[in-house]
Amino acid sequence: MNNEWRLSRQIPRHGICLLLILVLLGSWAGADDTLTPTFFNPRPAPGDIVLPMPDNAEMVFRAIRVPGSGFWGDRDRIIQIGDAAGGIFEGLQRTQISGSFPSGDGEGWDIILAKYELTRAQYVAVMGMDSLLAVSGDPEDQKLPTLQGRALRDALTLPLTFVSHQDIQTFVRRYNRWLFDPDHPERIRSLPRVDGVPGFLRLPTEDEWEYAARGGLPALQAGTFNDRLPFPEREINEYAWHLGNARHQLRSVGLRKADALGFHDLLGNAQEMTAGLFRPEVWQGKPGGVAVRGGSVSTPPAELRSALRAELDAYAWNADQGRMEERRSFNTGVRLAIGANVVVNTAQRSRIEQEYEQYRADLRRTMPVGRTLDNLVAQASVQLGTVEPILARLMEDNAALREPLTAVQAHMDRARERLELAQRESARSLAQDAARNGVNLSVYLSRLDRLQGSLETARRLAELSTRYQEQVTAVEISIKDLEGAAREQMQGYRDKVSALGDYEPAYIEQAFTALAARETPRREQVVLELLRSHAEAFNEQRRADTERWMEDYRERFRGFTDG
Repeated sequence: MNNEWRLSRQIPRHGICLLLILVLLGSWAGADDTLTPTFFNPRPAPGDIVLPMPDNAEMVFRAIRVPGSGFWGDRDRIIQIGDAAGGIFEGLQRTQISGSFPSGDGEGWDIILAKYELTRAQYVAVMGMDSLLAVSGDPEDQKLPTLQGRALRDALTLPLTFVSHQDIQTFVRRYNRWLFDPDHPERIRSLPRVDGVPGFLRLPTEDEWEYAARGGLPALQAGTFNDRLPFPEREINEYAWHLGNARHQLRSVGLRKADALGFHDLLGNAQEMTAGLFRPEVWQGKPGGVAVRGGSVSTPPAELRSALRAELDAYAWNADQGRMEERRSFNTGVRLAIGANVVVNTAQRSRIEQEYEQYRADLRRTMPVGRTLDNLVAQASVQLGTVEPILARLMEDNAALREPLTAVQAHMDRARERLELAQRESARSLAQDAARNGVNLSVYLSRLDRLQGSLETARRLAELSTRYQEQVTAVEISIKDLEGAAREQMQGYRDKVSALGDYEPAYIEQAFTALAARETPRREQVVLELLRSHAEAFNEQRRADTERWMEDYRERFRGFTDG
């Protein structure tokens, strides 16, 4: 791709020449030395997907792998989004994340998201400078045709903000039309495909956006997906522009570090529009304006988090002038995604229809689409409850049907009793399994305590004689293995506590009452006490605080003996 880029003669030529000199000299500090930085990809990295734009401009995307290989889903695709300790619109929810395109190795599915926020330069490349000057609410944009050199470059590489949601949709439509010009098939060469059918540009959904912001599959595998930030909090200034280091001033894209997936400015700089209407919770509630994510240069650093959501009132009421206006926000921009239709051709539809039968028979009932906010048996109980008023009305209006309908009512009552029993038993089983993880975890922690003492002794001996160094190494290896085993047990513990926390408090109480009635060793009794407090906390807060839980176990089992 040619690194040159023009603004269609709408900006003084000498300004562009200086801009190109700066770019070609590699003036973007901190880029990967093995790749060539460009005006539109200042931080190039392996795996970048580069799409052309008019006037030799570019837009760069990256793929985000989702778990599993099937079209319909995988149990590992169930993720938790939101933050119980966040704002009122960030309640924890379980959802299923899915990709739009088969991954490059053919073994899974990918979400494709823009590497950087959409810039002013990219908007101008598609829509023209006159269009930007017409739609922008930023007085500074009116100066663009007069800028030169570094000032011009800095202005063009800022995120596109101060334009309306409707203006963004017009841009996306125009860019798609340019890409798919039948006279230029080369333009879609790099687009990902489903069964040979290329994707198209769109806004990302909220769950796609949050999955990326949390670190995707690597974070799920590392157990960090539910962390508040996708990077250490002490390094927030290295990854994000926020109120503390930007003070309401937008910055050029790509200046901060890339996250673990290779994206820049997902958190901070400009908050980003998504495809969905804003709802009080991601999947339920009153639809309002446009959902925006990620915080901005006006967000205090303590409030920046992957779950942060806000509403952009796309149509805003101007009380002073008594009229409705299209909202333009100085700190609201956008990051594009590449999407695909669910059904792209008849052959693909036939395949997914065949896969659906197995999915419906086995997997679907365990996925969020087959559950309520609580669990499957709770869903069935609710459905039974909706039938009762219908039966009562039928019996009242049809005396001749009273007897058979009474029999139906009796059957329903027995079904409800069985469902009640199933919920009690399921909650008890989850609590028992979580307790087993907790006991294993406590044993590993007790062993780690002892090994730490052995390690200190071995190190002191190694200072006196090198022949003890092998003992030091052996103890260090054992400690590392035990720490890994402890993490695995905590992950299992977390998953079961989270599932148990979905039940009504009465079922949780019954589960622990049943377990407490058994004769159990002292270690398990202590585990049950901790487990109960963690399950109740999750039920109330909808948050799995694994760091706090691990510390609870360390404190309770430090120096613990089974005698």
